[in-house]
Amino acid sequence: MLVLSRQRDESIMIGDDVEITIVDVRGDKVRLGITAPKSIPVHRREIYEAIQREKNGHKDEDSQTKANAAQEHPAD
Repeated sequence: MLVLSRQRDESIMIGDDVEITIVDVRGDKVRLGITAPKSIPVHRREIYEAIQREKNGHKDEDSQTKANAAQEHPAD
């Protein structure tokens, strides 16, 4: 993990397209501004994890549906 120190209104770049700017610091909270192309999704970690759980749930459902279909219609 790369650890950087930044002050308000300073930025870091990730690649050529993603800029993260320190917008505000209040006590133990830091507000970040993120500029990224629309093709790069940006989420808080808890939202990202919920999306991944949802995707994995649908994959599990799809696998179960295919397994059920194979049992109902076995190959001859």
